[in-house]
Amino acid sequence: MDMGRRQSTIQLVAIDMDGTLLDPAHKLTARAKQAIAQARALGVHIVLTSGRPVSGLAPFLQELGITGNDDYCIACNGGLVQRIGTRETVVEFPLSFDDFVYCEQVSRQLGVHFQALDGHRLYTTNQDISRYTVIDSHLSHVPLSYRRVQDMNPSMSFIKLMMIDEPDVLDAAITHLPAELTERFAVLKSAPFFLEVFDHRAGKGPSLQRLAEHLGIDRANVMAIGDQENDLTMLQFAGTSVAMGNAIDAVKAVARFETTPNTDEGVARAIERFVLA
Repeated sequence: MDMGRRQSTIQLVAIDMDGTLLDPAHKLTARAKQAIAQARALGVHIVLTSGRPVSGLAPFLQELGITGNDDYCIACNGGLVQRIGTRETVVEFPLSFDDFVYCEQVSRQLGVHFQALDGHRLYTTNQDISRYTVIDSHLSHVPLSYRRVQDMNPSMSFIKLMMIDEPDVLDAAITHLPAELTERFAVLKSAPFFLEVFDHRAGKGPSLQRLAEHLGIDRANVMAIGDQENDLTMLQFAGTSVAMGNAIDAVKAVARFETTPNTDEGVARAIERFVLA
């Protein structure tokens, strides 16, 4: 494990959730909580960054005590940055109802399941609801509704749209994505069974950059830790980038450092080395 020597004082640590901060049981370990508490005591901003909506981050923010007016989170893969204490929206990149209709049609043509999040509720247009949609609803603490497209309110907007299915089915569909979709939206996999569709301006990296500017923190003083494709842009932005030991190869290629997997306190070890040492 190459943990190197930190080059500057870390003022902000952006941490991915699933596969990174959370262990395989989707829990916070005692050591991770202690490391985060010690970093926060030094005045370091700990920013949870996730594909989950804010409701899916809320129980962990509460458990970590990250609940104040000077605390922030990056949700929906950068589609939303929220000031936690006041619930003020710092950054938001909504998708339109027309975007929803188009992506739903594409997913239907490709034979994969589809879901949409408006910040309050998760919607699926599939009568045979994907088990991954049910799991996502549970982990994100957001209610799930089946709706036909014609029964949706055309005034709605969405934080993100997703194509979801069994990994082999989804991978096959990805090879046939129409050029219009990839030109019109940012598209990436956040898990083997999730393909996320969102505004080109969004992403964990761009939103982390906007938040750092909002806080007056230089990128040299930002650290990011992640494991999946949706973490690449924030790792590229951060002055100190750390890949989890369980990260995909593309993440390890981009990150400057590598820590242990989420089964072996990877986040705690990285914070201890770069922030607390």
